[in-house]
Amino acid sequence: MFRLEVRTSTPAWFNLALPLLAIVATLILCSGLIALAGAGVFESYGVMFTASLGDSYAITETLVRAAPMIFTGLAVAVAFRAKFWNIGAEGQLLAGAVASCFVGAIPMPGPLAMLFMALAGAAAGAAVALVPATLRVKFKVDDVVSSLLLNSVIYYALMALIEGPWKDSFSGYPISPPIEDSANFPVLVEGTRLHLGVVAALIAAPLVWFLIVRTTLGFRIRVTGENPEAARYGGIHVERVLLSTALLSGALAGLAGVGEVGGVHFQVMSDISPGYGYSGIVVAMLARLKPLGVVPAAIFLAAVMTGAEAMSRATGVPAFLSDVIQGTALLAMLVALLFTAYRIRRVGAIG
Repeated sequence: MFRLEVRTSTPAWFNLALPLLAIVATLILCSGLIALAGAGVFESYGVMFTASLGDSYAITETLVRAAPMIFTGLAVAVAFRAKFWNIGAEGQLLAGAVASCFVGAIPMPGPLAMLFMALAGAAAGAAVALVPATLRVKFKVDDVVSSLLLNSVIYYALMALIEGPWKDSFSGYPISPPIEDSANFPVLVEGTRLHLGVVAALIAAPLVWFLIVRTTLGFRIRVTGENPEAARYGGIHVERVLLSTALLSGALAGLAGVGEVGGVHFQVMSDISPGYGYSGIVVAMLARLKPLGVVPAAIFLAAVMTGAEAMSRATGVPAFLSDVIQGTALLAMLVALLFTAYRIRRVGAIG
C-alpha cells in the first residue's frame, strides 16, 4: 500500500518542472474531449498552436491577449503571497476600464492622456480591491466571498452605465463613447494590434519581482503570507500589509482594463473582458505565484485562447475547449503542488 509522506526537501529542478508537467497533463486529459468531438488530437493541437504562434502576426495577437492576463496574474500572485485571497481581479479590471474610459474621453495631449488613463485605472482597481481587504481586516469577512461577489457588483454597475448615460443614442448599442484618438496607445508593429500596453505588461513582471524579492514591502508581504503570527511578533503590522497588498493587487488588475481600453477596444462594452480576471488565477497558479513565471504562463493561456477559434473552424472542435483547458490546467497545477510538500511512499505489500 501507499501513503503520502512529508518531504524534508524539494529538488530545485522539481519546482521548475511542475508547471510543465501540469501543462502536459492538461493537454493529455483534454485530448479525450477532442477525440470525442471526432477530430484528430495531434491535428487539433497543431492547428491551435500554429494559429497562435505560427507566424509573426499570430504571435502579436497572442501577446495582445496575454497582456491583460499578465497584469491580472501579477495581481493574483501578489495578493496570494500575503494570503489575501483576491478573487476579484475581474471586477477590478472592469473598474479600471471604466475609469480610464472616463479620462480618455477628455481632450488632452496624447502622452498626458495615456498617463492619466493609467493612473485612473490603477486607482479604480485599487479602490475596488480595498473593499474586501477592509472588510477582512475590520470585520473578519471572508475575502474569497466578498471579492468574488464584488465582481458582479462592478459588472452590473458597468452595464448600468452603458445601458444608461453612456448608451449610443444613434445606434442604440450598449457601448460607451470612444476615447479621444490622442489617448489611443501607439501600435508598435504596423499591420498588427501590438500596442504599448503589451510592453507595459512585460515590464511590470520584473518590476513586481523586484518589489516582492528586493524591497521591505515585499519582505513584509512574504512574511505575512507565510506566518502572520511570526510577522506580528517581528513588529510587522499585518493588517496594514494586507491593505497595502490589496491596493497593489487591485492597481495591477486595473491596469489590465486600461490596456484593453487604450490599446484594443478604445471604449467600454459589456464583453470587454472574456474572463481575464479569472484567467489570472490560473496564470498565477501555473507560475507558482512567481512574478517572472507569470509571463510564460499568460502566453500559454493566450495561445490556447487565440488558437481555439482556428481549431474550431478547422476541425469542428468547440472553441469552448479553451475554457476547459484553463480549468484543467488549474486543477493539474494544484495536484502538482501537492507533491512539492509530499511524496508517495510504498509502506508494504497488500496481503
